[in-house]
Amino acid sequence: MSTIKRLQRLTGEDSPKHKKSPRGDEISELRRRIEAITSRRPMAMQKPASRPYKSRIPLHNVIRGEEIVSAFGKLFIVHGHNAGSSNHGNRSIREMSSLDMKAAAILANNADIASFGCKDALFLDTETTGLAGGTGTFAFLIGLGWFEDDTFRTQQLFARDFSEERACLNFLLEMAREKSFLVTYNGKAFDVGLLSTRFILNRLPDGLTAMPNLDLLHPARRLFGHRLENNRLSTMEKDIIGFHRYGDIPGSEIPQRYFDWLRYRDPRLLEDVFEHNRLDVISMAALSVHLAEILSPKPDLATREHLDLLAASRLLVDRGDSSGARTILEALIKADNAHAAFEARKSLSLIHKRHGRWKDAIQIWEAMLLCNPGNFFAVEEMAKYLEHRRRDFKKAIDIINEALSLPHSRTTLERDALVYRLRRLKSRAGCLNDE
Repeated sequence: MSTIKRLQRLTGEDSPKHKKSPRGDEISELRRRIEAITSRRPMAMQKPASRPYKSRIPLHNVIRGEEIVSAFGKLFIVHGHNAGSSNHGNRSIREMSSLDMKAAAILANNADIASFGCKDALFLDTETTGLAGGTGTFAFLIGLGWFEDDTFRTQQLFARDFSEERACLNFLLEMAREKSFLVTYNGKAFDVGLLSTRFILNRLPDGLTAMPNLDLLHPARRLFGHRLENNRLSTMEKDIIGFHRYGDIPGSEIPQRYFDWLRYRDPRLLEDVFEHNRLDVISMAALSVHLAEILSPKPDLATREHLDLLAASRLLVDRGDSSGARTILEALIKADNAHAAFEARKSLSLIHKRHGRWKDAIQIWEAMLLCNPGNFFAVEEMAKYLEHRRRDFKKAIDIINEALSLPHSRTTLERDALVYRLRRLKSRAGCLNDE
């Protein structure tokens, strides 16, 4: 294809009706079209009208905060508070200020937290220039929250450029010295580790790593992972505490907003970022009290998801609180949710078995077999007990034979497991050749 044809396509003037010119005319036409394209290029490369330019709007006119000057430099701080009578989703701030510290210690798997009070907690969330971590990632906005009486206060430390990082980090250290433990969401894997790196690079002491950390991500995943599509904080907000964000900026866009701020200094770029960070901090407070309530020794079956309570009992067992788990399971057995009640019986019987309360465990297994003689779990557990504790091989064989003779929707693996156990029992009983 000739250059003229290519230019005709670029300029949108390609037409089958176009008449060819002599050689001189072609050269003139070529020059004219090149000039036309050149003159159009600045227009094509012009930035969209909505893209920010260097702004003369002061930051504090858009983001209501103040500049702080310290021996470590300058930073910008935004203060906020939520009164006890206000709500965040289905939780009131006053409710959030009565966090059960024993439950919080179980959630964190750190017994030290039980000795603290709710006002000793520092809620922490960062907005960064990337998610990869490492020395190239910078926390330009540090969101903090804490309880003061029945009010939840927030403070956001903003580095307007990289030169203000040291002042932000030092201010964070001063705040952390006044508190006893952290509350984060994925903070152990990201926020605290990132800040630790920044402390080192700025030749400051690391005041966060040694603090007990209630990282809400891990217990939230344990308690709600069975019914949520993912474990993001925004999903926990919507599905667990009933808080819905409208017009929220996606977290993936936040790094670019900061880079645009550095280039254009337009504070309107940051409005959504500050609000996103503030809501993250408040949501962590609401989620922490909700998680703690699920571990309550007196669960409210009318207001709690039964499968959440079942997951809570398993978490308690893993944390060494079998007594708390038994309380929840005994309540679930009486629930009108057949699946939850069945799973609660299984879990409770295994707790009894683990602690040598054979009479209580057997009572549950026998009740399950009375309702369904082919129940795989109850058949297997009873056979194990009869074989290893009572050495009553004949009765164990009878139970398995009865289960195998019944039409039952068990899996191939379950049937194979029963057949294998039956053969071993017969071998031990000396009757394998009597088949």
